[in-house]
Amino acid sequence: MASKMRMPAPVCLIENRDRKLVIHQEALQLLSGIHQPVVVVAIVGLYRTGKSYLMNKLAGKNSGFSLGATVQANTKGIWMWCVPYPGRAEQTLVLLDTEGLGDVEKGDAQNDSWIFALAVLLSSTLVYNSMGTIDQRAMDQLHYVTELTERIKSKSSSEENSEGLEDSAEYVRFFPTFIWAVRDFTLQLELNGQPCTEDEYLENALKLKKGISREVQLFNLPRECIRLFFPTRKCFIFDRPTNRKNLHRLEDMDESELEPEFVEQTLKFCRHVYKTSKPKTIPGGHVVNGRLLANLVETYVDTIRSGGVPCMENAVLALAQIENSAAVLEATGRYVELMDQKLKLPTETLQELLEVHAKCEDEALQIFMARAFKDDKQQFQAELMQALDQKKEAYCHKNELESSKHCQALLARLSEELEEKINKAFYSRPGGYQDYFDDLKAVTVKYHQESGKGVMADVVLQQFFNNKEDVGRAILQSDEALTEKEKEAEGKGLIRL
Repeated sequence: MASKMRMPAPVCLIENRDRKLVIHQEALQLLSGIHQPVVVVAIVGLYRTGKSYLMNKLAGKNSGFSLGATVQANTKGIWMWCVPYPGRAEQTLVLLDTEGLGDVEKGDAQNDSWIFALAVLLSSTLVYNSMGTIDQRAMDQLHYVTELTERIKSKSSSEENSEGLEDSAEYVRFFPTFIWAVRDFTLQLELNGQPCTEDEYLENALKLKKGISREVQLFNLPRECIRLFFPTRKCFIFDRPTNRKNLHRLEDMDESELEPEFVEQTLKFCRHVYKTSKPKTIPGGHVVNGRLLANLVETYVDTIRSGGVPCMENAVLALAQIENSAAVLEATGRYVELMDQKLKLPTETLQELLEVHAKCEDEALQIFMARAFKDDKQQFQAELMQALDQKKEAYCHKNELESSKHCQALLARLSEELEEKINKAFYSRPGGYQDYFDDLKAVTVKYHQESGKGVMADVVLQQFFNNKEDVGRAILQSDEALTEKEKEAEGKGLIRL
């Protein structure tokens, strides 16, 4: 998708259908068409907490992601909206709105955990949306974060355990930055009677208790996980946007009808997301575009559907296999395109063809390197070089064929008079062979004077001579026989005299 294109509305990317995750292929195709780096912002949280409103604002709209107007969770699965990134023309903003966690009608905690895990895996910025305050109840509701080591693996090694994961910097290195959005906040921002910032409020809520009792461990666990998995974190608090009676028509209300503090807080939130969010990257530091993100979605969802645990290392290897194979095809195609543009057959020398080949090969290799990643053993690069070498040999063969055709046609034109004399037995007379030899030599001289004959010039000329050997031998024999008879006739004439 070019930067000037627009998605007029969100589309369902992953549907939660009958407690199974189903990918919508139309959404994948839209995503695959984005060639720019993507910045992925996902939002998670309990159902009916106003997540969709914030995502619509990030899209620069009042409506788009469905807000709903009842206590039923409205978003089923994960919905996607791809929009131009404000202030970054070279990037695309991908917004992911997830279904509300804890929906009593759905009644599937495991499904909620997978939705949360997918949001973590796919995003570069993760927004957690909650209501009220950050208290123990809010921490308990965020129990999904304590299950991440069971839902996400960093490496495929069977020796790796959850404890090893928690100690692994690599495990969290590619996790998203974390924003806690606290909605309908009614308290004063104070700590120990002193004003505090939103971030200080969050960090205070994440403080650990001392002790080893079961109660302390349960208290500390979600806080430890948030501190470990999301070392880069931010907090925003929001006042209630309007009175309860008007909440159902929030997307239809003008900003002037909303609480000024809420409008300002929302603007501040959006500015922060725009300013700090980074393009999605995967282990190895490779920046993700829409096509790669689409492949990630397929890889992770397929793993979950098959009963496995998504593994970042395996996902990267699968992406590398897909992308590197495609990079070989793209680079090979570009090589052929360039060769067809720059190469004029037949070339005068083989070196001329090889020089064009070298330039086209170099550009094809650059295209491959720009797209390929994690080709540590240079397996795919070797595959590309082999493919290009085969293409080069094909061009060499075609060059020889074109040269042969051209030279044969040239000799046929230059030897028309010679052939006509042969057919009319012009050389079947005494001294005819010398005339034939002179005419053949004249054809050869003219042939050498012609340019653009190509690499097969000498070979075709030699074949021409070979084809004329029998004719020349016959003319010579005829010449010698006629000359002998002429001499005999002259001898008999002298005797008569």
